[in-house]
Formats: sequence, C-alpha cells, structure tokens
Amino acid sequence: MRIAATTDGPLATTADTIAVGVFDGEDVAHDVAGGTLQRLLDRGEARRAFRHLAVVHAEERRWIVVGLGAREAFDAERARIAAAAVYGRTRELGATTLCWEVPHHAGDAIVAGLVEGTVLAAYRFDAYRNHPEDDGALETLLLSAHDDVSEPVGVGTVVAEAQNRARDLQNLPGNAATPAFLAHRAQEIAGEADGIAVDVLSEAEIRERGMGAFAAVAQGSAQEAKLIVLRYEGPDAEGPVLALVGKAVTFDSGGISLKPGARMSEMKFDMSGGAAVLEAVGAIARLRLPIRVLGIVGATENMPSSTAVKPGDIVRASNGTTIEIVNTDAEGRLVLADCLAHAVSLGAERIVDLATLTGAIVTALGDSHAGLMSNDDDWAAAVTDAGRVAGEPLWRLPLHESYADLIRGRYADIINAVESRKAGSITAAEFLHRFVGDVPWAHLDIAGTAWDNGKPYAGRGGSGWGVHTLVALARRLRD
Repeated sequence: MRIAATTDGPLATTADTIAVGVFDGEDVAHDVAGGTLQRLLDRGEARRAFRHLAVVHAEERRWIVVGLGAREAFDAERARIAAAAVYGRTRELGATTLCWEVPHHAGDAIVAGLVEGTVLAAYRFDAYRNHPEDDGALETLLLSAHDDVSEPVGVGTVVAEAQNRARDLQNLPGNAATPAFLAHRAQEIAGEADGIAVDVLSEAEIRERGMGAFAAVAQGSAQEAKLIVLRYEGPDAEGPVLALVGKAVTFDSGGISLKPGARMSEMKFDMSGGAAVLEAVGAIARLRLPIRVLGIVGATENMPSSTAVKPGDIVRASNGTTIEIVNTDAEGRLVLADCLAHAVSLGAERIVDLATLTGAIVTALGDSHAGLMSNDDDWAAAVTDAGRVAGEPLWRLPLHESYADLIRGRYADIINAVESRKAGSITAAEFLHRFVGDVPWAHLDIAGTAWDNGKPYAGRGGSGWGVHTLVALARRLRD
C-alpha cells in the first residue's frame, strides 16, 4: 500500500473513496454537492456515534461518513479503531484509493493512528495459500490536512509495517520460523536500515559462554539454538543504552513436562517476544532515532527427546546462579535468564524484556492488558506510558521478597517453577529479577496479548504486540 500526506483537499486527489469523520455535537466541516453529507446526518442515516458508518455518492466519489464520538475522547487508539472500520467498508466497496480528511485540530498521534489502523487492518497472511482470496485491498492511502502531516504519516507507516512484519514471523509455522530463520531475518533487518550490526552466537558458543540455562532448553531439539544480538547506534546518539530482550521459543512442546495436545499448534507463537524485538529494532533504525539500542533474542525450540533436560536437573546460568528444573515447560525464563545477564554484560543501562511467559497472566488480565513487573518505579512509569501511547496497555503487578522466597531452591539457588501455582506470573518475574542486577528493568508478560487479542484492527493470529510500545519507548528516550 502506498501511503502519503497531502495538503490538497480530498476532491483534488485521485481518491475514489473519501472518509470524513464527525464528532458529537459537530457538523460536517467541508460538505459537498450542496450539503449532501450533512443531509445524511440530519436524516439519521449517518451518525456521530463512534464507529458508525454511512456511504453516499457525490461529485463522482464515494464518501464514507464515520462517527468519531466525543472529541475529547478521541485519541490515537480510537483513531486506529475508526480507521480499521473504514478500511473494512472500503474492501466491501472495492475501493483502490482512500483519502482520509484528517479531523480539524487532530494532533500527530491521531494522524499516525489513522495510518496504523488502516495498515494493520489490511494485513493478510496468505503465504501458504495456493489461491489467496482477492479481497479488494487498498492500493493507496492518502491523509489530507490543511498543514503538512508528512512526519506523523511517516512514523505511523514505519511502525505499522514493522508490526505487520512481526505478525508475519509469528504466523509462520514452526518448521519455517526456526531459530536459524530468525537469525537470518536479523541479518536482513541490518541490511534494510543504517546503523545496525548483528552478531549471532551458535549453540556451541552459547555453551562456551556458560549460558547453561539457555543451553538446557536447547539440548532437546535437533534445531540449533541461536543467540541473536542486534546493536543500533543512531546519528548523534545519546542517553542510556536501551536493551530490548525477547523470548523466541519457536515451538514450545513443554519438553519432558509435555503440554496437552489441544491447541498445542498455537505454541508456534511462543517466539512472539523475539519477533517484536527484531522488528522494533528495525523500525527504530528506519526512524533514525538518536539513541543506542541492544536487541537480544534467545531463539530455540523446547522439545522432548532423549537429550532433553529433565525435571530435577540442575543447571548453571552465565551469572553463576544455579537452577533446579522443576518443570521443563517453564523454559522461557531459563532462556531469558542468560539473555538478560548477557544484556547487562554488554552495558545495558535500561532493559525491557517481552515474553509469552505464563498462562497465569492470561487468567489474571485476559487479552486486553499485558502484565508489567519492574524493579524501578520511574522506568515502570515510562514503559507504561509508552504502552498507553501505543494502544498496548500494561498493568503493573508487584515484586516483593515474599514472592522471591517462593523460588528459593532446596538443592540449587533457585527453582524454575513454583508447584503450588501461587502468583505464577510474579514468581516468574522474580526469577528474571535475579539476572538484571541494579539495572532499571521492566518485564512484559504478553501471553494474553500476542495473538488473537480481539483488537478490531488486529484480526486473528499474531498481533505484533509490543513493536509499537518499544518504538514509543525509544522515541521517549530521544525526547
């Protein structure tokens, strides 16, 4: 889809379809054909209620009148939802070029939201369909405003396209999106934007560096694990080194502690955190943000075999911590433990990790919020604000010594799972807490939001959740 900003009025563009939003208590700002759009409102066929759509033909164009609800409630997230609704109608109408008349006094975030909602709603994953459906996808999206809105249109395009690329990685089957495939994608990202360097450690190198927790998960699979490190340094970079750490278990069978067969196919999504980190680093580089970023992705399968780690085994992480494996299906924290310690060793000054880590977070928060746990109040607030801007809300859960006590081991320093099932998401975070030292850190448990999260613009399958939050956080560090 070609996306552009213009200061021309909608009728001066090549659009065959024009979207005009109307707020509660307001009328159409620029009407056509002697008041056609206003008459649609006056007759009640069009309404100002949020997301209500009506279509009329005038001046040899299609016009979609969309209700935007209360102006004071209309934010970037509502813009995404409204844009997705309009996009759905354009598909039904067979439109090829859509022009949004940007609402008067709309800020940059709303302009970007209109782009993001359209691009995300237009996403389709049909790589394995011999005969993909021709569903009338848009070819061009235009944003018409009195002032030049090229910058927010550009930012919204970069972020939404990166999120869709993360969705591609998520939706690929586990036999395609292997650890080696993700390492190759990292190399591609480095070739697509300036300022990125990539280093990939093989499984042998992971073991040589004493990453016994990560290696324990990898040892049951025929697919070689990869530790992927992306380094980005923007022009005139300043500020703290930001480490983005992603769990990328490309298929999670549970290992010896085998998962139930029902819906196990969804465990290809257990690499969603890693997908978000890869594509967020790419987006940050495309935006040329003047910051320094480490992207660290631990990629492996978790499989049962004669070489797989067993319940009761004890392993040693790279920071020297010994871990008793109570449940091999609590593998993500083992991978992340060594990745987090590696981030610290590389000089990270702020850390965010993303992981589809626990089913407990789905029970607690469902699919509307991801869980956030942090060792630093200011950093937690910054990450929470980035999630709000991105339309990816976070809910903070506590860390406390009483939870840390639950993971103390009998035979090793700590255990990797609490069999009492108390505070499952928090005790997992307390496990990770052991590997970040004093560096401000936030852990995002995205198990409920990474796929099938119910967003009107996300559809089914991978959602790319986290890409936008990480980019918004990076932009905040720039400012």
